[in-house]
Amino acid sequence: MILDYEPGDKVVNPHNKNWGVGQVQSIIKDKVTVNFENVGKIVINAKIIELKRVNEKY
Repeated sequence: MILDYEPGDKVVNPHNKNWGVGQVQSIIKDKVTVNFENVGKIVINAKIIELKRVNEKY
């Protein structure tokens, strides 16, 4: 599995867009910690949920 983001990148969860834009905090194996603007820190299992990286214009 190759992840298309790294700590500091802005991402969205396409299955929960109401969470807003999040910033990747850490990546440990397949666990990605993201601080989302509307729900706070969430640990995502990257094997199950594919986050989408967004550019600064999002």
